[in-house]
Amino acid sequence: MMNWIAGNWTDAFKAIVNHDGVFDSRSMGYSTEELWFDEWEHKGTPYEAAAAYEKHNPVNFVQNWKTPMLVIHGAKDFRIPIEQGIAAFTALQRRGVPSQFLMFPDENHWVLKPQNSVKWHETVEAWLAKYLK
Repeated sequence: MMNWIAGNWTDAFKAIVNHDGVFDSRSMGYSTEELWFDEWEHKGTPYEAAAAYEKHNPVNFVQNWKTPMLVIHGAKDFRIPIEQGIAAFTALQRRGVPSQFLMFPDENHWVLKPQNSVKWHETVEAWLAKYLK
């Protein structure tokens, strides 16, 4: 949702925290291990319901991104594969939007290990403090 918000509510927030966010709905439909959710939400596969996957696809609004964004992703997230986070960060960097990428090589969709949870909270708090002075 954060990627869609970044492209559609461009002046609504001072900063965004994007944790395991979808960057390209169509790509997600082919790469997620949670096929049921995407196919139920869009009422079909990416090739059967292409218009539904494109209607609110965050990748279609990247040209509007300007809000600073912290992108966080677990490398073992098979629900929303890490390529989605890498793509969002790359788009932010290419557009010159202030951004940071925090990757947990040993986490999945949730950050569960205590030391990683501490890092997550420290990073998010520092990011918000930087932009919400």
